[in-house]
Order: sequence, then C-alpha cells, then structure tokens
Amino acid sequence: MLLRILPVVILTVLLPDLYLYRTYLRKLRCRRLTLFLLALPDVVLLLSAVVLGCTETLSPANMDVLGLFFLFYMIFALPKAAFLLVSLPGRLLSPLLPGALSVATAVGVGAAVLLLGVMVYGSFRGPVRLRVTRSDFSSPDLPASFEGYRIVQLSDLHLISMRNHPGMVDRIVYAVAAERPDMVVFTGDLVSTDSKELDGFEAALSRLHAPDGVYSVLGNHDYLKYARYLTRRAQAEHFRELKDRQRGMGWDLLLNEHRIIRRGSDSIALVGTENCGRPSFPCRGDLRKALAGLPAGEEAAGGSRLFKVLLSHDPTHWRDKVLPETDIQLTLSGHTHGMQFMLFGWSPSRYVYPEWRGLYTEGGRALHVSLGLGGALIPFRFGAWPEINVITLHRK
Repeated sequence: MLLRILPVVILTVLLPDLYLYRTYLRKLRCRRLTLFLLALPDVVLLLSAVVLGCTETLSPANMDVLGLFFLFYMIFALPKAAFLLVSLPGRLLSPLLPGALSVATAVGVGAAVLLLGVMVYGSFRGPVRLRVTRSDFSSPDLPASFEGYRIVQLSDLHLISMRNHPGMVDRIVYAVAAERPDMVVFTGDLVSTDSKELDGFEAALSRLHAPDGVYSVLGNHDYLKYARYLTRRAQAEHFRELKDRQRGMGWDLLLNEHRIIRRGSDSIALVGTENCGRPSFPCRGDLRKALAGLPAGEEAAGGSRLFKVLLSHDPTHWRDKVLPETDIQLTLSGHTHGMQFMLFGWSPSRYVYPEWRGLYTEGGRALHVSLGLGGALIPFRFGAWPEINVITLHRK
C-alpha cells in the first residue's frame, strides 16, 4: 500500500520544503544549518517510506511501525503542504499585487497551524472520542409488537487499533449496556489481519448482551487476505480460529443464513451475509442462500410482508444486489469509516461510496451505514468519530 502512494508522499514532503527554502530561508545567515534542519526530517521520512513500502507485510508489528510513520508524516509534512497550497498563489500574484505575498504567507501560516491542530487532535484524541448516534426507521411491514424495537449496531472494531487504547473496548461495552438494546449486531471487520488481535479483548466483548442476542457477520478484513506474512494454510487456520472465537464469545456469526426473532405470535427475520463488495474486496455473500426458507413478498402470516433486517458489511451491496433482487426492508452496513475524516458533514468518502454514513432510504427501504469504531491502518480520526449506532424500529 505504501509503495502505491509513494509518489504522493515524496511530493508532499519535498515540494513544501523546497518552496520554504527558496522563498523564505535561503537568504538567512545560517543557510547551511537551516538547510540541514529542513532536510533532515525529509530524509528520515522518505527513507522510512521506501524501506517500509518494500518490507510491508501488515503483520501486527509491521502495522505498529506503519502507524508511527503515518503519525509523523501527518504531523510534520501535511501542515507544510497546506502552507504551500495557500501561500503559493500570493507569491505568483506578488508582481501584480504588492503585499499579496505577505497576506498569503500569514494565511498560509494560519492554515498550517490549523491543520497541525487537526492532525494532533485526530491522532491522539480522535480515536477514543466515542459517541452514540440515533436513527429511526419506520415500515408498515413491522409487526405491532416490535414497535420501538432497539437495535445497537457496532462495526469495524479493527482490534489492532485498540491496543494503544485498551480501555476503549470496555467503554464500548458499557455504553452498549446503557442503551438497553433488544438486539446487538456487529457488521464486520473485527480484526485487520490476524485472529490474535482478539487476545486480551475476548472477556470484554463477551459481556455484550441483549435479550434477543448478539449477532455478527464478516467484513473484508476478517478473511485475513491482507496478512501477507501468513501462508495460505496459516490464513485458513487463523480464519477458522477467528470464527470459532466469535462464537465462543457468545456471538451468533451469520454466514449467509438467517434467524427468526419472535414477539408472541409476531416475528421478524435477521439475515446475515458474508462480505460482498466491489473489486478488489472479496464477494462471498449469497443472498439467495441467506434468505432460503423465508417467505417472500406477501406470503408471510396473515398476508403481510415479513420484516427483514440484513447485516452486510459493505454498503455497495445494498444498491448492487439488495435493492434489485430482494424485498429486504432494512440493511445495516459499515466498511467506509467515513475515511476517518469529516468536516462540516463533508468527507472524501462521498467520492468513493454513494452511501457512506447514516441512514439512506429508497422506496420505503433503508440502508444504515456506521462509521465504525476502529482504524484499519492509520491511527487517526477527525470528525468521523468512533460511533455506536442505535436504530429504533417503528410501525408506520
């Protein structure tokens, strides 16, 4: 991954410092010392990027080092890149507009300081700024006895990202209990590359509880295909261990199957598919298999449509398969993380995923996308804070 973005890293490290030196620093008396102090962090960052890119395995130890690299890159390089982007237009206009460079310099310094604050806060405070979001979904197909039914959705724990914040998982469990849900669901990516990421967290996650149970599905990372340090046989063993350990925690892992949830003579269906996303993410979801045996259309008891909740990790599954091929009323997904950055409701995630955050409705059917709780690689969150989602069902 790092090798693929290496050209961007090189440009954002070198160009700002070349601009700073030529525009502001080369006339200083201690020019050589200034150049040395300016170049030293660049050399360290670029050599680290090349070495890490060539040795990248995404093992837990390797991911720790990669996370440290991105932390220093975001703090030392990106604010200077922001300064370049803001102040360069002023320099270009300075022959025509006297004073333009000084104004652009002041604004550029402000932009750099602001971005530095964002990077520092997002790296150290953002990953643990837990919040609870609430959504309501109404459907005429919901049985009357399920009015007000509360589902807590968790997603994208990526437990390796919790090792630096070990109390975060306990906070999540306590916050879920405080919501008194009827059901708890987890919509995939429990780990990033290794089943051993569960070590030390199983006891806390086993305390998740709801009257109608705790259910989970697999995300793209849970297949452990990113663990290039493991042989295929080892990947298969770790994958089997990951599934067994989830079940050992009391979670009901749904692998293209469903469960019936009852309230007296009324019932709804909880459906869970394996991950199904667009390339290069694995697609093992089988809606036909997951729905086998459930009534379709108006075939449920009393001539009404059976209300179904689908757990599917990747939100692109909703528009690609769920909407055109099923009558599922509510789908719960995660996966996007909001790219772990959001400002005033905007995130670069919107250019990748048509549905990336919150509740979307179409034709009386809905998709809810959670921003998740952990980080896949970069230990950073700003605006797209880690979240627990509470979805309350209503009969329209």
